[in-house]
Amino acid sequence: MNPGTFRISMKILIIDDDQLTSTTWSMGLKNASFDVVNATNGQDGINQAKSQKPDLILLDQIMPDMLGNEVLITLKQDPETSAIPVMLISNYNENQMMKDAISQGAVDYILKYQIETKDLVDKVKTMLNQVGGVNISTPAPAPVTPAAAPASTDTPGDKPTGSA
Repeated sequence: MNPGTFRISMKILIIDDDQLTSTTWSMGLKNASFDVVNATNGQDGINQAKSQKPDLILLDQIMPDMLGNEVLITLKQDPETSAIPVMLISNYNENQMMKDAISQGAVDYILKYQIETKDLVDKVKTMLNQVGGVNISTPAPAPVTPAAAPASTDTPGDKPTGSA
């Protein structure tokens, strides 16, 4: 593989029971070249985090089986998942829940109704750049080094014969 074409594939786990949100965000993240795994409730999310080892988790706060903060605590107490950054997402602007999530280890708290998919993708990229030190952006073209260029066979005064 050429050095300029190598790309690290980052995996995002979305834990959200809202199918529309989950599908929309999955499509946006996939379009940005992320691998996406989905879970529809807290327990499934915990299981997916352990088996899939995502690079980042987007965790809904309100789900049928448990609160996002409960899932967060479980993930942060488990040595297998404790290092995975978790961004809480919610439609509820509840200050105490937000403060609790941050104090329990969430790296961010996003209000669903205040963020567009493109902005979420940018936020995910920024967060992964901060926590992993990996620059996640559009792949750069392969560098051209002078040593790799073929030697010229033209002699001074010759007219060019090829296209540039």
